Amino acid sequence: MCGLGFLHDPTLAPDLLRAAGEGLARHLRHRGPDDAGVWCEAPAVFGHTRLAIVGLDDSIQPMTDPEGRWVLAYNGEAYNYRELRRSLVDRWRFRTGGDTEVLLAGLVLDGPFFLERVEGMWALALWDRHERRLLAARDRLGKKPLYYCVDGERFACASELPALRAAIPDRFDEDLDSAADYLRYGFALPGYTAYLNVRELVAGHLLRWRPGRQPEVERYWSPPTKPFDGNRHEAETLLRETLIRAVERRLVAEVEVGALLSGGIDSSLLVAILSRELGRRPKTFTLGFADASFDERQPAREIARWCETDHHEEVLTTWNSDHLERLLLEHLGQPFADPSLLATAAVAELAARTVKVVISGDGGDELFSGYQRYQAASLLGIYNAIPQPLRRPLEAGLRALPEPRVHHSRSVLKKAHLFVDIVEREREDVAYLAPRVLSERTLERLAPDLRGRGHRSTVAMPAADERASPAQARAFRDLLVYLPQDILTKVDRATMASSLEARCPLLDREVVELAVRLLPSWHRRSGVGKRMLRSTFGDLLPPSAWNRNKQGFGVPVGRWMAGRLGDRLSELLAAVPSPLDRAASEALLTEHRSGRRDRGHALWALYVNLLFRRASALPSPGGP
Repeated sequence: MCGLGFLHDPTLAPDLLRAAGEGLARHLRHRGPDDAGVWCEAPAVFGHTRLAIVGLDDSIQPMTDPEGRWVLAYNGEAYNYRELRRSLVDRWRFRTGGDTEVLLAGLVLDGPFFLERVEGMWALALWDRHERRLLAARDRLGKKPLYYCVDGERFACASELPALRAAIPDRFDEDLDSAADYLRYGFALPGYTAYLNVRELVAGHLLRWRPGRQPEVERYWSPPTKPFDGNRHEAETLLRETLIRAVERRLVAEVEVGALLSGGIDSSLLVAILSRELGRRPKTFTLGFADASFDERQPAREIARWCETDHHEEVLTTWNSDHLERLLLEHLGQPFADPSLLATAAVAELAARTVKVVISGDGGDELFSGYQRYQAASLLGIYNAIPQPLRRPLEAGLRALPEPRVHHSRSVLKKAHLFVDIVEREREDVAYLAPRVLSERTLERLAPDLRGRGHRSTVAMPAADERASPAQARAFRDLLVYLPQDILTKVDRATMASSLEARCPLLDREVVELAVRLLPSWHRRSGVGKRMLRSTFGDLLPPSAWNRNKQGFGVPVGRWMAGRLGDRLSELLAAVPSPLDRAASEALLTEHRSGRRDRGHALWALYVNLLFRRASALPSPGGP
């Protein structure tokens, strides 16, 4: 895995331009500590850092073609590069043995839609020295990041926002629409960032740019919606073959490959495929918590014993504000409210002590209907059929009961509170985009100056399958918004902070394109999700693994916020200028500490926002 940066700036002298390229590489060093390179020819410069996984000795970047016309900087892995290389060898004289030159050859010979043949993850920038034009691209689901900024003949792009900000600091003005979306969802929506002039290249898109022109951005991949035309048995047979092949592809490496193991179905299944189907005994890595309701060490140990892995584990006892601040400032570069970022970074740090690559189970919940909120969405129709005069007292009575701070998998009352939250948000926001951190009513109370702001209406969302249930429609949208903006962002930054590459077999293109075409009832029925995984791979895991309650990689932020972390939030509210209303925010904290409601995740979002503002010198509220 790698980090890339590109800058085109005709106002810079050659020595300053090269220094800018070196600065890009320096800010991305954690993404690739094995090598760093700069290519410079005014007015363009590349900076690149490399984590050597394939082609250890010869795939140096930035890479040029034999004639010197094209320059490529690439962050990712093309798992089928050997097959692609064989298809190109008659038209290209290869000088290296890795996947980088295969990408370069394919793009030069066949153009950008060569990417349709690539199975992997990537962000890349290809500069044509003769035509003075840039092609940039990002993988189908957004596993690898790429941000860009354009100002006339000045253009810059980079793997991470902090590196981009170092190259063009004058373009980083706060976007208040994104500030509002952050408080709603905990992240910036696809295509946007916390800054007015800085954009994200959306997953599955290409970007073309020439000096003096605006970038041309086009989608090259969307999830298919044509229904699967076989029966369920045929689907199970195909799914088994496809997922096993996807795992095997992700073993292409010249270094050892380990696996993250949470004890949940997705990571457990992938480890079982490695062990029982492919004959591997990988190192596995688990993070636990002192809070038993969030701790998954015991089920992870059971799977490790079942699969005979070399198992490693650690315990996260509390949050580390210094570590969080480093992740925000040095890797994310904008507010990000998923508290499991800390836990993911901790397990990545554990794994990186002994391996450079891990298999990760991301994507299973979105593709195979794993989230319990999908069941809540299915129940909404039944609940809404109850006369409103009966629903209101029912909701009020439930709200009068204290909300537990334990994980929802351990408490029916907690699940009931979460269901009422969904009911409230459904009334406010019919166009579901992602799970909400703050309801619209709470957002208006906490940040009245952001009322009505946001990028929600500009998010292009392909139509879901017309057969889809409410739960399946939400899963489809989660695949295009929540997965890339939250889950994959978290995994990329947390693993890359420790120079660790994470590979996601469940997000293999063939797996994705099969899963989204299957009947919704094959995925979820009678309150049970991941039915296709259970029926297809039931022999690979013990019954206890399939029968465990869905938990997810949760963090006990509710209990943290009831203690010292809440005190820290109060200090930041008093000291840091922000759009937040201090009195309303303190009232939310008081409600949480009283035990009436678990506001832990909402308060964490406020804490992260204030921490980032204080540490990054983000300007106080302003903008158009």
